[in-house]
Amino acid sequence: MPLSTVGKIGFIGGGNMAEAFIKGLLNGGFPVEDIHFFEPNEQRRQLMVDRYGISCAENNAALVEISNIVVLATKPQILDKVLKEVNGAFDDNKLLVSILAGITTTTLEAGLGGQARVVRAMPNTPALAGRGAAALCPGMNINQEDRRVAQHLFETVGIALWVEEGQMDAVTGLSGSGPAFVYTFIEALTAGGVQEGLRLDIAHALAVQTVVGAAHLVQATGEHPALLREKVCSPAGTTISAIRVLEERGLRATMMEAVGAATKRSRQLGEENK
Repeated sequence: MPLSTVGKIGFIGGGNMAEAFIKGLLNGGFPVEDIHFFEPNEQRRQLMVDRYGISCAENNAALVEISNIVVLATKPQILDKVLKEVNGAFDDNKLLVSILAGITTTTLEAGLGGQARVVRAMPNTPALAGRGAAALCPGMNINQEDRRVAQHLFETVGIALWVEEGQMDAVTGLSGSGPAFVYTFIEALTAGGVQEGLRLDIAHALAVQTVVGAAHLVQATGEHPALLREKVCSPAGTTISAIRVLEERGLRATMMEAVGAATKRSRQLGEENK
């Protein structure tokens, strides 16, 4: 499916996630003249126009009127306000793609009159580098073409997998929030190198490439991470000594609890916007 055949795309919101999506679309060859957005913050709005050359609509309602696909990329806390603004401009011929954490397709459909075609998605910020991970779930009114279009859009910035809506909060906790966990790990790995005498720039470069390389090896080989870890752990060696410390300090359980905390907060956001 050529990117140019999906029509005009309008972004409600111009934050980091919207920017990641827009950058990916442009890198994938989507026509710049077919991307529009509205962002109330004047400084952010001008930055997006200057950086990407895309058009800013007068308001959210005007944006929806000219768009075939509308990407909802605001904060969940202002959902009611946004839906009231666009309700009159939204019709059944438009596809809504929501990337709001915790907001169900049922809530979005109800807010737009019940018959809206809605896809809920949870992408993540590595989409800025074309390495995003997105999960999608369908609303009640979408068709197979909507599914193909939505998947194609997210595949321009990474991978896109379909899940059941009941799994979307867990997706938010894992891949939506997960990059922040990895950044924290890189920061800590770097600090460990500095503590042991490495220059900061060298420690940072080694830490980043170690994480990138390890993730690529998991992806390239298809082997379970535990098997790859075993290959690094020589008997009585340096790595197994370090792994023992990580196990004693509860790294595995802490990561699982972090995913759980983010998942719980996603559910709370959904409840607050019912």
